[in-house]
Formats: sequence, structure tokens, C-alpha cells
Amino acid sequence: MESSAVTFAILIATKNRCQALCETLHTLADYIANPAVRVVVYDDGSTDGTYQVVKNKFPTVELWRNEISKGYLYCRNQMLNKIEADYLISLDDDAHFLTEGVLESIQRTFDSQPMAGVLAFRIFWSTQKLATTASADVSQVVKSFVGCGHVWRKTAWDALPNYPEWYQFYGEENWAGLRLFQQGFSVYYVPEILVHHRVDLSARAQDKASFSFRYRCSLRADWYTYFMLYPLRKAVYFWMYSVIKQLQKIIRQGQFRIVKPLFWALVDLLRQLPKLAQNRKPLTAEKFSNYQQLNEAKIYWNPEK
Repeated sequence: MESSAVTFAILIATKNRCQALCETLHTLADYIANPAVRVVVYDDGSTDGTYQVVKNKFPTVELWRNEISKGYLYCRNQMLNKIEADYLISLDDDAHFLTEGVLESIQRTFDSQPMAGVLAFRIFWSTQKLATTASADVSQVVKSFVGCGHVWRKTAWDALPNYPEWYQFYGEENWAGLRLFQQGFSVYYVPEILVHHRVDLSARAQDKASFSFRYRCSLRADWYTYFMLYPLRKAVYFWMYSVIKQLQKIIRQGQFRIVKPLFWALVDLLRQLPKLAQNRKPLTAEKFSNYQQLNEAKIYWNPEK
């Protein structure tokens, strides 16, 4: 697919993961050469030489940089706001496409789904290679999407406020899914587009420091979203349910490693209460009920056996 006008943009935010980023950019060679695609890498204050390596090895890639790190969501907001393209594709620096015809699929799906604000891709999480990309999954409207592989309709993004940067890097997708639904848009799952997220989930879970921080961020992001966008009674209910489930994991299952992230997530919630109140824009009870009937987000995909 070629065009004299820029129609697509591929946006990658990165920090200190030069090798993974270069691997991803090598897989994007055809997109980088396509005049219909604008490929942008935003280096968020890397200290591993990322900026210079990309500049030397991929001179046609558009390269942005923060001298001092400002955060993943800051970079996402800047790119989504400033880049003019019909469709804004977000990839992580350790993620790449496994299927062909991605641009055609995006164009075709947005054309057939005029209220789709975001297309969610099928995501394979592993450091292993796939033997087959076939799937029985079907396209459908879902509640949310995965940050490492999705695409925004630019006009839908422009109808929303920026990602809340104080989420840091977890849970902004659920916030966005609710805000899209609030504005009459949808998140549409497109399994024909498969992304390989090159992550070892087992190793990540065994890294105690990383696990604790990610767990803390995951919990508090859900709670932030409850209190900003859920009807108040529902927000309180879902928050209490979440806390009770965590306590059950600790008491009944002996998962004591979640005690620390649970405590700090509660502290974070208390600290952010003024900001949550200031940014509260809840769905109506009817709209929330309709949202709850949507299919859950498709987070993990594995080959069917």
C-alpha cells in the first residue's frame, strides 16, 4: 500500500533497550521504506546509546528524544498529539508484526467499522518463535486493548484527553477504552493482525523487584480508573472487591509477596484522591451497564492445540 500522503504512523517509545529496539526496526524495513508510513522512535532519555545507534543504523526513521526521562505515557501523548496521520500504530520496542498485509487490514477494518476508535491486535507473549500464526479467533468489540500492539484512529484520539501520565505505564488502556465508549467509539479486536511481544513472562514474574513494582502499578491503575470513570457505587464496590481478592491471595494462598505492592498501591490511591476527584468523569449508570456487557480484552494469545 503506497500513497503520496502520509496515512499511517508507527510510534515506538523506548528507553535503554537498544538491542530490542534495533531488532524491531529491522522487522519494519518495508514500512520504513513506504512513503505512506511515518516511523517515529521516541527515545526517553536513554543512557545506553540508543539515540546515536538508531540515527546511524536507521537514518530514515524519525527520531525524537528527551534528554531527561519524562515517562512512557508522556512520550505516547506527545506522539499521538503531534503526529498527523489517519492511523497511529503503537508498538513496544520489543514487539513486531508476524502477519502480512497489516496496513491493508487496518484500513479495511476502520472502513468497515466507522465507530471503531482503536483496533486491538492479537498478541503472542514469548521469547520463543511461533510454528504457526493460524487462529480461530474472531473479530469483535472488546472493552480494552494491549499497549504493545494497537492502532488509534486519529480523530478518535483527538476526541479524548491525554493519557493520565501519573499512571506511569500500566492501566492506561482500560482508561482509554472507557473514555472511548463514553464518546461513542469502540475498541475492535482484529485477530488477523498478530504481534509478537518478545517477553519472557516467567522470568519477569521471578524478578522480585520488577514483580513488586508492576503489581503495584497494575492494582493502583485499576483503582484510579474505577474512581474516575465508574459510577460512584460501582467504583466503591469494585475497589472493595479488588482489595478483598488480594487479601484472600495473601491469607488463603500464602502469596505474601503481594503484601508490599498492595500496601503501596493503597498509599498511592490515597495520595491521588484529590487528582481523581478533579478528573472524575463517570459513565452514566446505563452506559456503564452497556459497557459491562462487552467482551473482555484479548490480552494473551497462544496457538490453539
